[in-house]
Amino acid sequence: MKKSAVFFLSLLSTFVFSQKVWTLQECVNYAVENNLQVIQNTYNKKLQDNSLQIAKRQYLPGVSGTINNNVSFGQGIDVFGTTNRNDNFSNRASVGADILIYNNGRLEKNIRKTEFDVQASNFDIEKIKNDISLQIAQQYLSILLNREITKISESALDNADKLYKRAKITTEVGTTPQTILAEAEAALAREKQNVKTAQINTERSLFALAMLLQLPDYKNFDIQNVNIQSEIQAPLFSADQIIDKAFENQPQIKSAEVRIKSAEAQTEITETAFWPTVTASAGIGTSYFNSLVTNYAGRDINGNPIKESGFFKQYKDNFGQQLGLSANIPIFNKGITRLNVEQSKINEDIAKTALLQQKQQVLQNVQQAQFDAESNYESYLAASQAEKSSKLALDFAEKSYNAGKTTIYDLNIARNNYANAQGSVEQSKFNYLFSLKLLNFYAGIPLSL
Repeated sequence: MKKSAVFFLSLLSTFVFSQKVWTLQECVNYAVENNLQVIQNTYNKKLQDNSLQIAKRQYLPGVSGTINNNVSFGQGIDVFGTTNRNDNFSNRASVGADILIYNNGRLEKNIRKTEFDVQASNFDIEKIKNDISLQIAQQYLSILLNREITKISESALDNADKLYKRAKITTEVGTTPQTILAEAEAALAREKQNVKTAQINTERSLFALAMLLQLPDYKNFDIQNVNIQSEIQAPLFSADQIIDKAFENQPQIKSAEVRIKSAEAQTEITETAFWPTVTASAGIGTSYFNSLVTNYAGRDINGNPIKESGFFKQYKDNFGQQLGLSANIPIFNKGITRLNVEQSKINEDIAKTALLQQKQQVLQNVQQAQFDAESNYESYLAASQAEKSSKLALDFAEKSYNAGKTTIYDLNIARNNYANAQGSVEQSKFNYLFSLKLLNFYAGIPLSL
């Protein structure tokens, strides 16, 4: 019964996935929630959270209890030279507590340092989510582009099929030579190949996106079509307008800034080793002793033997308390503390350099996105103009062919040029769209289509 339920749930899950058509936002949300890299870093963040709890609990006293039991056997000689058996049993129980009173704020500094580490872990997770989101958006647009190219190829195939049917009729009635039919048939075969290639590229891009999402069933994966406007506008932002905003909102910058504070806090923690450590302690304890030979605890002033008390009476009679205050004052430790401080300051410099590197990387990314947006926009304008020209050339070629003034070869060349121009327009449009989305992303605008 249990196996049947599991099988049914698996089948139902597969059916639901196969019926679902994913939007860009759904893809992004699913990826950031289920990506293994995100999950791995979430565990790292949980470790930092636990470290913070440990640091905060250092303020609490440490309490421990001990119980010691000792049994000894053998012979001994007393002050009179008499040899006696010395077999005995002893028991001692105690509970003690100690608490740090002073160490130049080491506990507080350690908490602050750990809090910075927790913040950095959060920013690291956010950075990974951003990277995955950008990959998802790029692959999503790649699918839409391949679908547009497939439509263009299917339109070209439809025209080639019409031309082939017409050439077949005219050849059969003898108005056109056999070579016209052969060329029309070859053009039809080429367009079928182009359609199949475009369809395979679409499936390949769908597969790539399913792999990014780490879906178990990639064969039935599909995304929602998005109508991309035919006319696109020039970029709204420039790199100079975006860079300050990017420095403020990019998690890798925030993470590097927080890690500088963490390194500085670590230096402060290391410097506490120069200062004394004052610890207070308190404890209670009791004991029990039993001679295994005589059961006597000794003799009174009259020389009469004193019988040992019972276990609980001894525990009561021997109960005691203690308080203590100790100071550990560092005097000389071979200069190790000073070297540790120097290493911590070097780590501060490393963290500051890492921040400069992150800012440089973000600056280059923004500048690259700006360059790509501007160049892709210019490519789009040029491709659009080429598309209009090739469409006009195709219209003239079709009229000339219908009038018998040009050959089918010239017509096929014109159609190929027009199809290539349409593909170039779509390619430059989607390239521009992604670079624009990337530019807007650095400006703080969420990804969307």
